[in-house]
Amino acid sequence: MTEKDRQSEIKQVCKKALRLISPTETDRKKIWALAKELERKVASSAAKKGIQAVVRVEGSVAKDTWLKEEPDIDVFMCLPPTIPRKTLGTVSLEIAREATEGSRQVERFAEHPYLEAFVDDFRVNIVPCYSAERGEWLSATDRTPFHTDYVNKHLNLSLRGEVRLLKRFLQGIRVYGAEIKVGGFSGYLCEILIIHYGSFVKTLESFAKCTPKMVVDIENYYAEREKELRLLFNEPLVIVDPVDKGRNVASAVKPQKIYTLVAAAREFLKAPRKQFFFPPKTKALSGEKMKRHLEHRGSDCLFLTFNAVNAVPDVLWGQLYRTQRALRKLLELHDFRVLRDTAWSDEKALTAFVFELEQRVLAGAKKHLGPPLERENECENFLSKYADNNSVVSGPYIEDGRWLVEIQRKHTDAVDFLTEKLKDGGRNAGVAELISEALKEEFNIKVNGEVLNVYSCNSAFAEFLTDFLSGKPFWLKPNEA
Repeated sequence: MTEKDRQSEIKQVCKKALRLISPTETDRKKIWALAKELERKVASSAAKKGIQAVVRVEGSVAKDTWLKEEPDIDVFMCLPPTIPRKTLGTVSLEIAREATEGSRQVERFAEHPYLEAFVDDFRVNIVPCYSAERGEWLSATDRTPFHTDYVNKHLNLSLRGEVRLLKRFLQGIRVYGAEIKVGGFSGYLCEILIIHYGSFVKTLESFAKCTPKMVVDIENYYAEREKELRLLFNEPLVIVDPVDKGRNVASAVKPQKIYTLVAAAREFLKAPRKQFFFPPKTKALSGEKMKRHLEHRGSDCLFLTFNAVNAVPDVLWGQLYRTQRALRKLLELHDFRVLRDTAWSDEKALTAFVFELEQRVLAGAKKHLGPPLERENECENFLSKYADNNSVVSGPYIEDGRWLVEIQRKHTDAVDFLTEKLKDGGRNAGVAELISEALKEEFNIKVNGEVLNVYSCNSAFAEFLTDFLSGKPFWLKPNEA
């Protein structure tokens, strides 16, 4: 394919995708009318409680960068700074619940609580912030109205389409969303990238180059002050917030999400196709195929399963990831080599950690290295400790100029080891508080095909596990006719 043909194909794929993801004028009018009605209800509810609130529609709806099938509506209530931080969440939730009375409501949590409601089958977030002057932030959400104003000032109709393409592409490769569960790119981050690079394709071309540290400073706050910028921000991706020069818009993006974007951008620019925007749904392997796959995989997969944890999603996923890191470290410190690991939850009834080990059962003995012979004092201490130690099966002896012994392992079976460490909730092993409480109630550790009873009863878990064990991104598959 010539460069001209490739550019033409990219253009055609993007054109088709944009047509499918852009809302129509009818869509816009419907969503905007609903948003303004919610704005009115929130303002009315606040007034009833004697609270003077400035209520605004924010987010992608206010900036007209939303995707046709996902018109999430954000309504912000800007409250007086006289309301204490400790009561901001309580007060705002009361207002939000009344304004969306009769709708399904879910309490969410970011820096402070906010309400997610489903009104006329549309998801609505009603979020509190303070009426603050620029730069005098009392909470993280105080910047949002300034973000909206900035984006609306710098985006034209064409650039809004480019934002939509970037959002949908990031969704397709599973790196979109700033919530803790995802740790990906926020909508505002997408908008800033498009404002800076000028198009979806140019944004991909920039990431495809994969420099050790990418910096975008639209307002040139750090012009000729690069050393100061690098001292202030140590993340691999730095997008200086144009309304707050002390903030990195990309600070919450996990490095793995950046790496995924780099690789996917290269693949798309090389072989553009619609699947990047509209990924195929994972088809779970049948129970029998999954059983055979696990039995012949060559590794041992441990599944630690327990009931759902009663917590808002950001708190839940924060504790899941913290626990995952702690358990992986625990396994590795005791010589169980972890090939891959992950956490999963349907946030309703089932939660699971998956640890793929090189092997579940280790040999009963292992080498333990002592000091080199030139360190005389350390050698004396080593010999004093191990010369007559009952755990030693061989040695001490000298090999390659240092003392060493072969000792018995305390733990050889990963299942027995984890069971012992978690029977009291695992707090001493680094398990997060809410996860520990759930483990105290009940947990199961299954190996390989033993997980089939869970796999067969939960289709979401089956799709997740099929995808995880494959390990290969869908966008590396050859284009299907």
